[in-house]
Amino acid sequence: MGDSGMFADEKKLAALAEQTGTPAYLFSERLFAERAALVKEAFGPDVDICFSIKANPFLLSFLPDVFSRVEVCSPGELRICRKLGVAPEKIIFSGVNKQPEDIEDAIDYGCGVLTAESIRHLEGIEACAGSHGKTVDVLLRLTGGSQFGMDESVLKDILKRRGEYPHVNMVGIHYFTGTQKRKAAKIAAELDAFEEALARLKEECGYEPAQIEYGTGLAVDYFDEDPEKAERTRLLQLADRIRTFGAAAERHLTVEMGRFFAAPCGFYLTRVVDVKHNMGVGYAVVDGGLHQMKYDGQLAGMQIPGLTHLRRDEKGALEVLSAPAAEGEEKAAGQYTLCGSLCTTMDVLARGAYLPGLQEDDILIFHETGAYSVSEGMAAFLSRDLPSVWLLYADGRLVKVRERTETYLWNCKN
Repeated sequence: MGDSGMFADEKKLAALAEQTGTPAYLFSERLFAERAALVKEAFGPDVDICFSIKANPFLLSFLPDVFSRVEVCSPGELRICRKLGVAPEKIIFSGVNKQPEDIEDAIDYGCGVLTAESIRHLEGIEACAGSHGKTVDVLLRLTGGSQFGMDESVLKDILKRRGEYPHVNMVGIHYFTGTQKRKAAKIAAELDAFEEALARLKEECGYEPAQIEYGTGLAVDYFDEDPEKAERTRLLQLADRIRTFGAAAERHLTVEMGRFFAAPCGFYLTRVVDVKHNMGVGYAVVDGGLHQMKYDGQLAGMQIPGLTHLRRDEKGALEVLSAPAAEGEEKAAGQYTLCGSLCTTMDVLARGAYLPGLQEDDILIFHETGAYSVSEGMAAFLSRDLPSVWLLYADGRLVKVRERTETYLWNCKN
């Protein structure tokens, strides 16, 4: 069940699972590049795209050239960029907690632009840039009603006093209001409100931004029968409004997303270690768990994501099992609650997954796990090992970039 782009033939997944073992993450260069190309084509040549690497920093290893920028939100992410040799001019250094040493590192590396989330940030950037005798490009961040950015009134005050910051080049505005937005009309309305705010900045402060960085928060359909179709439809519904917004006032628009780019290129592989029935409910325990895989919007495992079910044949090779059509009591008998290895009732990956004949040592592959799962889980909970991480390059090379890693030393005194 399930399908994701290049894996229309799920035998390919079975062959890869032979090499990766479990638990493991698998990320596909081809699927990442295809999603980036789709977005770029939809928005057109005059709108740049930016990958927010918090969604999955491992994807930097095969970042397509179509990305004009990468958004970095922490000192650790900046160190990843340095280690991988990401061009500093591509980096937008963002994040709500910028300490003086973080700003120093970003300027030293030559990051293309920094965001100012507060007056404190702005003053810190000014002080650091001044001590280096440099002028730094900065995006002032307008809040969308959360902890990110600043009120419009604060931006107005800053812009009216912008001469007090001689080492800060206020090149534009950064705007992000949240993630998993499912209606293109909502994003269009958000852009209308943003347009009005920009008009007020022009009228009251004489300020017209040369650059706009906008995070759409476009949703990923983890539990849709055909997520690629649903996501493509939403993207195309939004495209005209994005192009129009970018063309206004001759400003340069960059659209930033993380989840929408990363989700479809990832797979999470886990092995069934126990199968049983408790009070008439089928349970399967896997060697991974909720600490390693997360779908945004998943509530206690009540929705079923795309899954591929593998089992070894008589010769020991993994083969794909397809669930036959069934209903009523027959289907109920083949349904399982998929649980991880944590000692908590919250560790449920899916309830009522139809996997008839599920057995120990079967392998389950969860689709659309390219965003956040690799870094967002409770990695050290119960001192379970971190999964290995594998990159599948477009030329067919499968490369392990992280070994399965013990975490118990993190939870005890050395």
